[in-house]
Amino acid sequence: MISFDDFKKLDLVVATVMSAEPIPSADRLLRLVVDTGSDTRTIVAGIAQAYPAEDLAGKQIVLVANLQPARIRGIESCGMLLAALDPQSNTPVLIAPMTAVPTGSRVS
Repeated sequence: MISFDDFKKLDLVVATVMSAEPIPSADRLLRLVVDTGSDTRTIVAGIAQAYPAEDLAGKQIVLVANLQPARIRGIESCGMLLAALDPQSNTPVLIAPMTAVPTGSRVS
């Protein structure tokens, strides 16, 4: 269990995917460039088996924007998208607004 104060530390924002591309020799990873409303950043996400890179541009996602950057396969990943794991197919399902909202909208 975490406290509500701990939860409030998360900066969850709606980001828009500007581009996505596979990472060579990494079957599950994509490199995404996303617009957070206040900046543009790169994230690495393990969603390649469920989402072709060419289908992601323009899609909105929910991003943990204040996660400490991590280097994944030589790429600095500056955030983490949210996804659920479908237990039947064992594939990720992106968490996204049902209706488009302005990029940078806070998730609460």
